[in-house]
Amino acid sequence: MARVAARLSTEGKQSTHPVDEVLPVPKLALYGFQHVLAFYAGAVIVPIIVGSALKLSPEQLVYLINADLFTCGIASIIQAWGIGRIGARLPLIQGVTFTAVSPMIAIGLGAGGGTAALLVIYGAVITAGIATFAFAWLPAKAFRMVMRLFPPVVTGTVITVLGIVLIPVGLNDAAGGLGSPDFGEPKNFAYAGGTMLFILILMKLGRPFLSSIAILLGLAVGTGVAFLLGDAKFGDVSKSDWIGVTTPFHFGVPKFEWFPIVLMLIVMLITMVETTGDTYAVGDIVGKEVDSETVARALRADGAATALGGVLNSFPYVAFAENVGLVRMTKVKSRFVVVAAGVFMIILGMLPKAAAIVAAVPHGVLGGAATVMFAMVALAGIQTLGKVDLKEERNALIVGVSLAFALLPATVPVFFTKHMDADLSSLLNSGVTLGATAAIVLNLIFNGPAKDNAHDVPAAGARALAEAEADTAPGIGATAAEVPAAVPAQAAAPAPAAEKADDADPSPSPSAP
Repeated sequence: MARVAARLSTEGKQSTHPVDEVLPVPKLALYGFQHVLAFYAGAVIVPIIVGSALKLSPEQLVYLINADLFTCGIASIIQAWGIGRIGARLPLIQGVTFTAVSPMIAIGLGAGGGTAALLVIYGAVITAGIATFAFAWLPAKAFRMVMRLFPPVVTGTVITVLGIVLIPVGLNDAAGGLGSPDFGEPKNFAYAGGTMLFILILMKLGRPFLSSIAILLGLAVGTGVAFLLGDAKFGDVSKSDWIGVTTPFHFGVPKFEWFPIVLMLIVMLITMVETTGDTYAVGDIVGKEVDSETVARALRADGAATALGGVLNSFPYVAFAENVGLVRMTKVKSRFVVVAAGVFMIILGMLPKAAAIVAAVPHGVLGGAATVMFAMVALAGIQTLGKVDLKEERNALIVGVSLAFALLPATVPVFFTKHMDADLSSLLNSGVTLGATAAIVLNLIFNGPAKDNAHDVPAAGARALAEAEADTAPGIGATAAEVPAAVPAQAAAPAPAAEKADDADPSPSPSAP
């Protein structure tokens, strides 16, 4: 592993491969597999968390992981290769968004858990994906009207809320998983603490390649220790097939309920901002001008991948910023490296035994890694809010009251479970939903819609690149923190080039929301 890392690092620093260059097959395979390593933990942890919360069986969880990886591969190829006017044709890896975790769990638990819950989730995912795909074809003015609802004070608050709401999910896993017979046992916290410490040590070492796979290595080492101590069971691995193909609607026909659909549409609005920032950031890195049409193609790929995810038993997709950091680190700019990574993911998605090994990760180990990742999400939101004028009382009220609303479901769950209609509860019993809604509404009341230059995404992309060059490791910060870090475009001067592109192109232009 060390030799491979050294070789990648050395070759990467010397590489200036243009974005459209097709590298020799050995290099494509080598660099593509590195993308998979940097991406893998972030990819599989979402189906593991959601599946565990919905009380799926080990076999169902294995299928969920395979479906996720399989669809990730297809989605990444669409984004990097491009099909007509779909796909940015940039080295962008597609992965399941963390933004959807808490809302999907809320939807699933409201539907009673199990596979019945998945059907409601998939109905919402398919609808939201189609809506996103259609939205990305609208004229620029229509796009701006929506994006003006998301100035930095809103996006920063939403990202912070997302991390705060997800941290208890990680802590519950660190305690052994809700409902498990050994929930709260000290050994679970020992596994969680050991995994967390190992990850932090890797980050402290400051080696870029190790940092990029710190979460993955933490899960592997933690599971290995648990196995040696008899607390990791791999019996289901032998029962799993070597080859398995993901089939459409494996768990049944999706159910389309309007409350979950509204919730998923909110999720996709947030992911559109994420993908916009990532697209400009990677454009800066590879030296390719990103105009309104490029962003629109990236968003169409998001929508198409999300709708496909609902069909193939997976979840909403977004451009993964940790792999943007990896492109910067290796300086390998070819988008066909991401295509190669997509092929690897499709292959992994057809290996149930590999997914069964991942599904066997003990809750304590998973909780240690997840807590770090989710804490970094909250930190990214705080960093965003640090660039907002919080001395202004209106902004401070927006943030503070929104955080209070976000904590309501976790603090007073009885209000939603006993005093609210089941459908309404499935929508509102989510800190992300309440926090995001409160932030948007309060911002409209106190500040009104943002001006056209309230966000400057190209500047945000350049800022993300500059911060990355200032020795920001693309590992743990990328897996969780960099994803949202590239989301909010901070208040800055408008980009003339982007504005000219808007005038010339009727496609959506997030460059000046």
